[in-house]
Amino acid sequence: MIRIRIANPYGFSVDYASLKQAARTLLEEEGIKSAKITIAIVTDEHIHRLNRQFLQHDEPTDVLTFPYSKGTTPHLEGEIVISYETAQHEAAERGHATATEVILYVIHGCLHLCGYDDTSPEAATAMRQRERHYLLRLGYPDITHPTANAIEQASPSTS
Repeated sequence: MIRIRIANPYGFSVDYASLKQAARTLLEEEGIKSAKITIAIVTDEHIHRLNRQFLQHDEPTDVLTFPYSKGTTPHLEGEIVISYETAQHEAAERGHATATEVILYVIHGCLHLCGYDDTSPEAATAMRQRERHYLLRLGYPDITHPTANAIEQASPSTS
């Protein structure tokens, strides 16, 4: 069973069903049969604190992934923390909907939980391809970031 919970402590306008559908579609297509995932939608200030606390990066970021299970276990657990304010800024700057940017961050975070990384140019290229695949599969436009390091993503358990 795949369980996806949305935490939205700041009350941002998000479509819970779309976020859950994106995560569930990706996890199922990646072969995950059992998972417990929380997607937290937070402010820049909130994600900045987490980024500093867990990764020693003193700046806000767009998405952080916290895996709570190892890739070798049959049950996947983790948390994806998304800055809604960063999504708003990026979407406005790049000319698409904030909701689509948030979906990209959900996809990116889920891919990290599934074992993908973007720490080398080759891995980043593969990850962008998977992001593109899931955006299109879910009916969204391809808004993948043009550079391999556009999404600052790290896993506190591996960084």
